[in-house]
Order: sequence, then C-alpha cells, then structure tokens
Amino acid sequence: MTGRNMSEPLIEIEGLVTEFRTEGGVVRAVNGIDFSIPKGGTVAVLGESGCGKSVTGQCLLNLVRKPGYIASGSIRYHGGDKPVDITKLKPTSEAMRKLRGPEIAMIFQEPMTSFDPLFTVGEQIIEMLMAHQRFPNRREAREHAIEMLRKVRLPSPEIIVDRYPHQLSGGMRQRVMIALALSCGPKLLIADEPTTALDVTTESQILDLLRQLQGEMDMAMMFITHDLAVASEIADEVVVMYLGYIVERGPVAEVLSAPQHPYTQALLDSIPKLTDSASTRLNAIQGMVPTPDQMPSGCPFHTRCTKFMAGLCDQKLPGLYESSAGHVARCFLADPQFAGAAA
Repeated sequence: MTGRNMSEPLIEIEGLVTEFRTEGGVVRAVNGIDFSIPKGGTVAVLGESGCGKSVTGQCLLNLVRKPGYIASGSIRYHGGDKPVDITKLKPTSEAMRKLRGPEIAMIFQEPMTSFDPLFTVGEQIIEMLMAHQRFPNRREAREHAIEMLRKVRLPSPEIIVDRYPHQLSGGMRQRVMIALALSCGPKLLIADEPTTALDVTTESQILDLLRQLQGEMDMAMMFITHDLAVASEIADEVVVMYLGYIVERGPVAEVLSAPQHPYTQALLDSIPKLTDSASTRLNAIQGMVPTPDQMPSGCPFHTRCTKFMAGLCDQKLPGLYESSAGHVARCFLADPQFAGAAA
C-alpha cells in the first residue's frame, strides 16, 4: 500500500451511468456510481466478471465503444490548471487525445491482443512518444523507449525493442505494456487485471514493479481485479462492484477485515486458507452473476444472498450506509434500522 494522503482527488466520479443499446433494449453496465481516486493513491475495483469494472475504467478514457455510451454523470479530472469533465469531451476530440497517454494511461488485461502483431514493440512505443511527447526525431524517441524497457526490468532492452509481440513471453509482454503505458509519464494509470494471465511468481514481480514505478513517478492508480489478495497488497481504498453498482467502499484494511456487505463477505469466504485441510471444500458463492438485461428487482445481490430478507431485499434497492468513517455498504443490514433483522 502507498499510504498516501487521500484528501486531494485526481479523479472524481459522480453518478456515472453507462448503457448499451441491444436488440432486447437498453441495458445498464454501470449504475450511478460515485468514488474518487486521490493523487498518488491507489484504488482497487473488485468484483466478479460482468460487474462493470472494466467498463468503468474505459469510461475514464472515454473509450466505451458503440453500442455503449455514457448516459449521465460526471468524471472530473483534476490533473491540470482547472478541472475537466471527461464525459463532456467527444471521444475523438483533440482535448480527449491530449488526456490519453500523457495524463491517463491504461494497461489492458491481455497484452497479446493490445499490441499490433505487424510492428515491433519498440515501434509501437516510439509511435506513442512521437504523437504525445513531441520528440524531435525517432532516434531520440527510440532511446527513450529503450530506457522505459530498462525501467520495467526487461533484460537486454536494446534487443527487446526490435522484437515482435509473439516473440516475447506473457510476462515480458506485460512489462512492455507497462512501459508503453508509462512512457508519457501519466498522472493516472488504469491497470485492468494486469496479472490475471500470469503465474504467481511473475504476478508478484509485476506488482512490485508497479508499486516501485508509482512511487518514482508520483502516480495515482486504479487497479481493476477480482483477486482480493492482490487488492490487499497494492491498494489504499477498495471499491466493490456488483452488477454495475458499488456495494461496498472504504479503506482496504477495514473492508477486508470487517466487510459489511454479504457479497464482500462471500468473496472473502471463497478464498482458500492455509489452515484448511486437504478435504476442506471451498465456500463458493451460489449462483452466477446475472446479465445486465436480467437485472433483479430490489438489491441486485439478493438472488445469491444467504442473508436475504423476503419482502424487503427483493423489492427495494438499499442505499449506501456508513458503518465507519469512509466505509459504506449498500445493504439493509448495514443500516441501524434493519440491523439484526436477518435470521
């Protein structure tokens, strides 16, 4: 964890709603979420696949592709002289292009599909540098690209710079993707499950690398993951999402040690423990995440919740109730009025 001062926001997200037009009608992938990312701090966004984590990250870069669109809300970026509402910028505008790369960068989940297979990794970093950093010539841009590859601890960067993506291992491609994202010195890095496809040893190395580079560059980070262990290592704050809603938010130590929402509790219970015997069965969360076009009424998690209260959870959407300073949960059990009402 970075342990930074969490008072100055770099990004403020308020009431963000993202929708997709489908043959069956309009569905919501993000449902009116609110949270901020502090300057120099790290916020981990947690949840199962299909909960809206990646779409939220794409919204910050105005990269939601049709038939998706930002329907309402604001994303205020405080990295310049005055705040900029990203939702008010056209995705193809010059103002938005100036934010992507130099101000906000993204590490995508699968680097193999993010790189162009027809160009060397060096050429792709150089293109980024020439577009945003205004290097006088390609030779200087190439030297900077090699330096960035060295910074992410790649061996023989002067050789790697001329390699094609398919010539590199998964861990090496992920390091090149980090070098590409950080080449323009962004103030915010969005890391979309950057360690999912990696083995445990390489994952640990990538996390250490990100922490080191974050400290060196005084950079904020939004870390999207489904792994609570990873979140506990790297984050200051945690945002837990389910079906496009924020169901719990707060300091990482509080959320993971005293979770208030049954979904967060279920995620923690599903983690294998060192004290478990070989015959111990994992506590899996029952059911599956519904698709956005099959959104349940009331609390979105009530169809899978072991603490479900009939006549309440299936009819009314709970608000965000504060259990301690900065720690909120979207559950009636976190509301003093309903505390202890469940069987």
